[in-house]
Amino acid sequence: MSARKWLARPELGVVAAVVAAWLFFAVTAGDSGFLTLSGTASYLAIAAELGILAAPVALLMIAGEFDLSIGSTMAASGMTIALCTTELGWPLWAGIAAAAALAACVGLANGFIVTRTRLPSFIVTLGTLFILAGGTIGTTRLITGRTQVGGLEEAGGFGTAQKLFAGQIGPFSITLLWWLGLTALATWVLVRTRPGNWIFAVGGAPDAARRLGIPVDRVKILLFMTTALAACLVATFQTVQFRGTDVLRGTGKELEAILAAVLGGTLLTGGRGSVVGAACGALLFGMVQQGIVFSGVDSDWYKVFLGAVLILAVLLNSSVQMRAAEARR
Repeated sequence: MSARKWLARPELGVVAAVVAAWLFFAVTAGDSGFLTLSGTASYLAIAAELGILAAPVALLMIAGEFDLSIGSTMAASGMTIALCTTELGWPLWAGIAAAAALAACVGLANGFIVTRTRLPSFIVTLGTLFILAGGTIGTTRLITGRTQVGGLEEAGGFGTAQKLFAGQIGPFSITLLWWLGLTALATWVLVRTRPGNWIFAVGGAPDAARRLGIPVDRVKILLFMTTALAACLVATFQTVQFRGTDVLRGTGKELEAILAAVLGGTLLTGGRGSVVGAACGALLFGMVQQGIVFSGVDSDWYKVFLGAVLILAVLLNSSVQMRAAEARR
């Protein structure tokens, strides 16, 4: 691949940012544990969960849509697992299946409304966010009188689920394997398969894609379902790991996932992006979040980093769009 093609890669900027962040924290926090195996495992665990969300979010954004309901889907899915097992006495795997069914229905509803009404997905999924958030809080209080539910370790099948969703490989969380596997799968779909070409076409020129016979609506609906199921998977990780959940779990994760995708080179207007770039964006998040802690800086400054990076990422995206438009003239 020529140097010009390498420079055109959407994930190039975030890869450079990851290297720079690692070097910075290696110097400033290397003596505090950042460079140790456990320190590495700590930021990879954070990156893994965010990366699992960011991969399908990147695919959806490449197709020209957003999903702001991911965080509330996480809360609803985790609480579904908890209530089904602790209140209804279901085996844990049945609770996980119920949560997956709920998430799939949420994604289906989002996709159906967006494709049928042509309303902006930003508005539709923002409405879904509020519906799920309020419904999760109201249902949980109605059934239990609380906003937290625990005791999952007593459910049937917990031991097997714990190994699969909350196990450890040395100091590393098993979520790291899930992240690598799902990122590889999403990358393969995007760059090596016909549906991957459809995703780019749907985001870049949806009208032209329809004229070519590409099932635009079906592609978008399936991508909305994928983001919702990814949210359910991450909720399952957390619910099994902590043996319970609360109604606020997942708050703000939709914004972090979108930002990870944008950092990875995904355009806000669709038609361009990279799953690998989104994975690197998630890695940057985890590295900075833990690096700040290892450096002894108040973790509240992490939010300052998010805001600054968001503005810089949008400016970079706008610059890329302008250069691409000029190149087409």
